[in-house]
Amino acid sequence: MTPPEAPANGHEAGSADTPPAVSVRLETLKNRPDFLACARARKAPMPGFLLQGRDRRDDGDVTRVGFTASKKIGNAVTRNRAKRRMRALAREVIATHGRAGWDYVLVARPGATVSRDFAAMRDELAQGLGRLHAPKSRRD
Repeated sequence: MTPPEAPANGHEAGSADTPPAVSVRLETLKNRPDFLACARARKAPMPGFLLQGRDRRDDGDVTRVGFTASKKIGNAVTRNRAKRRMRALAREVIATHGRAGWDYVLVARPGATVSRDFAAMRDELAQGLGRLHAPKSRRD
């Protein structure tokens, strides 16, 4: 049964022409070699964070995400806050715009990840994912 305030078709009000977002399953990167492999792959620098991504080429249905906040970010409280914000970004943006079979790492930036507007960071992450997934341009 649908609540009375919810739209009947499952879409938001006024967006009947947009399809629902596809969601991928997220897992957390835990092993150092996976982080290092992402560091050698494609990068999309953003004002609030650095986004790194690589295609695992294993035809998996899981998207893996890692988070890094070094001591340059600040004390433990500040680093934990930065990682919490990046995890929330990943749940909102990478879950819908990420690709299965890819690994992503979000690296916190000193002074920016903790204090930057969350909506701006959400837009930056969506833009960064678009840049990572764009075909490589050949320079002649």
